[in-house]
Amino acid sequence: MSGGWLSRLKSGLAKSSSRLVDGIAGVFTRRRLDAEAIEELEDVLITADLGPATAARLAGQLADRRIERDVEADEIRGLLADDIAAILEPVAEPLKFDGGSPHIVLVVGVNGTGKTTTIGKLAKQMIDEGRSVLLAAGDTFRAAAIEQLGVWGERTGCRVVARETGSDPSGLIYDAIEQARESNVDVLLIDTAGRLHNKANLMAELEKIQRVIAKLDPTAPHEVLMVLDATTGQNAISQVETFKEMVSITGLVVTKLDGTAKGGVLVALADRFGLPVRAIGVGEGIEDLRAFSARDFARNLMGLDADSPAA
Repeated sequence: MSGGWLSRLKSGLAKSSSRLVDGIAGVFTRRRLDAEAIEELEDVLITADLGPATAARLAGQLADRRIERDVEADEIRGLLADDIAAILEPVAEPLKFDGGSPHIVLVVGVNGTGKTTTIGKLAKQMIDEGRSVLLAAGDTFRAAAIEQLGVWGERTGCRVVARETGSDPSGLIYDAIEQARESNVDVLLIDTAGRLHNKANLMAELEKIQRVIAKLDPTAPHEVLMVLDATTGQNAISQVETFKEMVSITGLVVTKLDGTAKGGVLVALADRFGLPVRAIGVGEGIEDLRAFSARDFARNLMGLDADSPAA
């Protein structure tokens, strides 16, 4: 992984790691790993949004090591980084393109998580890798979403299939798939609405979209990518729970890790759902959305040098 990306990852996770570093330092200064210390550590992990279940698991694994001597905060952070990496390793899976032609990616998530921006960044990366991409403005209820995707289309040189605000998204997506086939496009990225305040309507809409896609290609969508905003912390967990009732999520993208002290939520998501984390975002630039390394993320989250050897 490039040094440039590692430095962006480090600075992006700075708010989350400083909370953990300070919290762990407050618990461990040449102190035994006794029951009281383990309980305090669990509280520190919860404050960084690792969630009660994951925090209890990590604290329990430390307790199981039965270290019968005084320990320093750095040693504890190293051990935690290893245990967090073990949780993240199975889900660190970048996007694959082994579906049909076109490879249809349905992008879902609550409004405001960065869906449209994520689609634009993914499109740019795919084009740089030599793939042809078509974008579909399936969030037809928000003029801003349609306009924003249009801007990304101009930036990336991708054609955008769009209609006026209020149009039927299923009809638009049908047209987009037809156009993608006619143009022999490699990847079709589909934006969708995320109006959770009207869950019944959203569920009906997403079910209809999936039916339309399946009519044209029974193997599609080949990827259902859910975009989550890390700044929402544990609310991201409930968002996944809600969307899992509506669609078969195949991967997650976690954005805005640079704007939060709640970066631990990515660990909680991995531990709870085991869904592949396709990419993480640590900034506004196109280069700031990347596939991630479990070990690099874990060590940066714990305020450790990613290049140093594991504990």
